[in-house]
Amino acid sequence: MNKKQETSNRGISRRDLLIGAGAAAAVMSGGVAQSAETMHGDHAGHRHEDHTPKHEGLLESVNNCLDKGQRCISHCFVAFKEGDTTLADCAAKANEMLAICNGFSYLVTANSSYLQGYAKVCKAVCSDCESECRKHEEKHMECKACAEACEDVVKAISAIMV
Repeated sequence: MNKKQETSNRGISRRDLLIGAGAAAAVMSGGVAQSAETMHGDHAGHRHEDHTPKHEGLLESVNNCLDKGQRCISHCFVAFKEGDTTLADCAAKANEMLAICNGFSYLVTANSSYLQGYAKVCKAVCSDCESECRKHEEKHMECKACAEACEDVVKAISAIMV
């Protein structure tokens, strides 16, 4: 039996499989590109302003608050490892704030119709987090930064949402 007959008796070779997979990928990617071109080709009725957040300043405040909150909680965990549990309430409030602000950030980015209602919750949670972090701002710069970021979110919401 020659080499060619052996290959055909065993089924498909790795080489043939890879060639086929490559061809299938090329065909599929061409279809995706064509679909995208069809969707955006004429731009009729396509409004780019609908693709960007309407409240960019609010989004920046919320995302900054998320960053500062994560740093605050990380700092609290270090304190916990060292046996200091005085920051437990601070960590709990920051944890709640992170959960709410994470969702709120998405809603602001998406120009969601739920923004107005969710803003009330976010404002309350950020207010509570700020109050708790202020108790520790003299000793812990992470708590101070989180409190200030929460205050900024509350102000940004108040300025935009009536």
